[in-house]
Amino acid sequence: MEGTPDLYPSRVNGKETLSPRLDPVVYGGAQPEVPHSLSQRDLDTFDRQGFLVMNDYMPEMVAPLKCEIARLRDDMAGYEELYTEPDSDELRTIFKPFAYSDLIDRFSRDPRILNKVRQILGSDAYLMQSRVNIKPAFKGKSFPWHSDFETWHVEDGMPRMRAVTVWLMLTDNTEHNGPLYVIPGSHHHYASCEGNTGEKNYQQSLKKQMLGVPKPETMEALLEDNGIASVTGQAGTLVFHDCNLMHGSPDNIANDPRSILMFVYNSVENKPVTPFSGLPPRPHYLSNPDQRPLQAVESLWPLAS
Repeated sequence: MEGTPDLYPSRVNGKETLSPRLDPVVYGGAQPEVPHSLSQRDLDTFDRQGFLVMNDYMPEMVAPLKCEIARLRDDMAGYEELYTEPDSDELRTIFKPFAYSDLIDRFSRDPRILNKVRQILGSDAYLMQSRVNIKPAFKGKSFPWHSDFETWHVEDGMPRMRAVTVWLMLTDNTEHNGPLYVIPGSHHHYASCEGNTGEKNYQQSLKKQMLGVPKPETMEALLEDNGIASVTGQAGTLVFHDCNLMHGSPDNIANDPRSILMFVYNSVENKPVTPFSGLPPRPHYLSNPDQRPLQAVESLWPLAS
């Protein structure tokens, strides 16, 4: 929408600042009558830390999803939704896998996930983005410190902090194979970054992000009171993290890959407007134009014909 105020300016004034978050973290409360909902304790943890780890929550989904993703790697060869590592031809990311897989589409609407998402967002949600992140053994490169919201706000036009990322560990995520690092509590602050967004910046940033990466001085301020936590667990572990949580990950220097399936749920009351960069919107696989509310599915497996 034209004229929407920019409450979280970034990459505009040549200097970097930290400012308080203006939006709630959790929009809804405990719903004990709703199946698969979060307890008030879980909601309080998410509100305080900015992330929630549910260990070994969906182990039965790992094998079928890995099989499906292996198929997608072959079937989608050459598609624009595939990105490789910055210094090799190793596959780094598969975007929008739900568009090419009935199983992944249905999994994104599993009530064990969707009911919790609706609870956090206090509304219906649509799937703004989805990806498979693959960190190959020895060759998987790092992701620098960043807040997803900063990019989604500047480059996609997401107006407010009312989105949540949910991801399933498809392999064991260990201290050695490039796990996600987060700064607990950092989501309560907004890092406005330096720099100017060039056209089609995503073509570079999705391989090696340069813009939207806070300076060391900013990171020092965030780390001073919060420190770093690593998000590790067995395959089948489910993780929720707030759209503004500061996170990153190191290179994978181990002999086992680290892969995850990720869904970004945005509130239907927080649909993107004209990107605050002033540039054209990014491609459909980064900001989904289908913004219809997701409907939960009770069975992940298509009925036999």
